[in-house]
Amino acid sequence: MSSPKDLENLQREIVSLAKRQGDLEEIVLEVMERRESAQERVSELTGRVSAVQAKADDATARRDAAQGELDAEAASVTKERELIAGSVPDDLLKLYDRLREKQGGIGAARLHQRRCEGCRLELDVTEVNEIRASAPDKVVRCENCSRILVRTSESGL
Repeated sequence: MSSPKDLENLQREIVSLAKRQGDLEEIVLEVMERRESAQERVSELTGRVSAVQAKADDATARRDAAQGELDAEAASVTKERELIAGSVPDDLLKLYDRLREKQGGIGAARLHQRRCEGCRLELDVTEVNEIRASAPDKVVRCENCSRILVRTSESGL
């Protein structure tokens, strides 16, 4: 049989191992709790990602629909422009296109109450008098921005 000292050492080792086992079990429980918490957070974030993705998909669909509408409108306006451009004298159309390119897409502007709506500047009295004296079918241009001025009943002439 074993000596009492060996038994005492074995008992101490058993107590030490039992304590170590208890410590390890606590660590395992803590890790399991942290894992559970992390899984809950992953589930929450996954749900949020899904919601954001749904919003992004919706925004993309709306964007694509709006782009389709814009494309259709552009095609319609282009067709309408081609029809109207066919009735405009070639030299006037060339002037308009050159001004349009130079002026950021706007080659003609309405003359509204003595103000050019292209550059938003009011014409001086001399310019207004010259325009007033010119023939209705004469092409007049703004002295400030060089755009073709379109005279209407609201031009203040």
